[in-house]
Amino acid sequence: MPMPPHNRRASRAVVATLGAVGLIALATAPAAFADETASELVVGGVAPIDGVKPGSTFDVPVTVANKGTGAAEKVWVYYAVTRGLDFEEVPSNCRTQYVRPYDEMPERWTVACAFDQAAEPGVVYTPERPLRVKALDRALNDELRLRVGEDDPGVDDNGTPPVTGTAPAVKLVESQAGAEGSVRVVDVPVTSVNTADFQVTGAALKGSVGETLPMKVEFTNAGPAWVMTKLGEPSARIMVAPPAGTSVVKAPGFCRAKGEAYDCGTSERALYEDGRETYDFKLKIDKRVAHAKGSVVLGTEARPSDPDKTNDQADITLDVTGGGSTGSTGGSGNAGGSGGSAGGSSSTGGDGTTTTTGGAGTTSTGGSLAETGSSALPITGMAAAAVVTGAGVLVIMRRRRAQSLN
Repeated sequence: MPMPPHNRRASRAVVATLGAVGLIALATAPAAFADETASELVVGGVAPIDGVKPGSTFDVPVTVANKGTGAAEKVWVYYAVTRGLDFEEVPSNCRTQYVRPYDEMPERWTVACAFDQAAEPGVVYTPERPLRVKALDRALNDELRLRVGEDDPGVDDNGTPPVTGTAPAVKLVESQAGAEGSVRVVDVPVTSVNTADFQVTGAALKGSVGETLPMKVEFTNAGPAWVMTKLGEPSARIMVAPPAGTSVVKAPGFCRAKGEAYDCGTSERALYEDGRETYDFKLKIDKRVAHAKGSVVLGTEARPSDPDKTNDQADITLDVTGGGSTGSTGGSGNAGGSGGSAGGSSSTGGDGTTTTTGGAGTTSTGGSLAETGSSALPITGMAAAAVVTGAGVLVIMRRRRAQSLN
């Protein structure tokens, strides 16, 4: 939402005035602030969850404690799960929202539950019925976030409109065995028993020497699980080695040269199931190399969730058509040879143009009409100029001779 314009100088004056008033108030009534009590809500009770099978469910036994000196008038418990998980029945005192991915954060589902009851200091509470989470078919390495506070956490502007739950409302009850937490926000890893098959696809190239052509290779997560890596860690590395006899004219933005190959990463740290990353190169064929072949290979980082290694490498083949390298001349290129004989020589270049060199000059066949015209017209013009110049010289010489005789 755009902010309305304001007078910065007037704002500073207001801030200065309020600051002075605040200092006066603190000076006149320090005892009142010292006697004020405050609540401090913390969350706990959840340990890392491991060995979950896709399609199964598990409960979230969260606890809420008040470590402050005063009672909290209201409690909000906020849950968020990444895209491999989802919530089962949601109580009517909670609202759900789907949030799209943004700012390096993957898509997620959230639930915010409001408890209109006081939380007393030193007491540990838990919802009378824990929220239940389901592992989807794409679950693998997911995350559950828990947050607690007295204020409404609000809705995410990048999400869908919130929806109120339909299950019976729940309330907080005192927990006899729940562990008291120490923080307001906690992230809990949830690991499922699943696989994610990483694959690469090569390319079949065809062109002539001197030609620049596109090369597209791909990396795919064939699933069934999605993969999310931690911030700062590469999700996957792909090594692309072009065929011999070629040079890279343009490389993708996520690739950098590493020797004669290119080390490529991914645009997102989250690799969705059936998602793919395409790498578009531009190659120039510099020369013909027999049986030239490049490759696309997955990096050597550990991938315990990818047991199939047969599709971790693919070939890049190159079929060079036509003659030799661009600009090659089959003969010596000398006019008439070393002795200047009129026989001349003939050669065919890489573009199919035939050049014949003889004693009278050079002509081209098989090239463009523009090139043929441009080479013929200057010669004709020069010959005509020579004829006119010669005639002029003869006229001048005759006039001078007539004058000397007179």
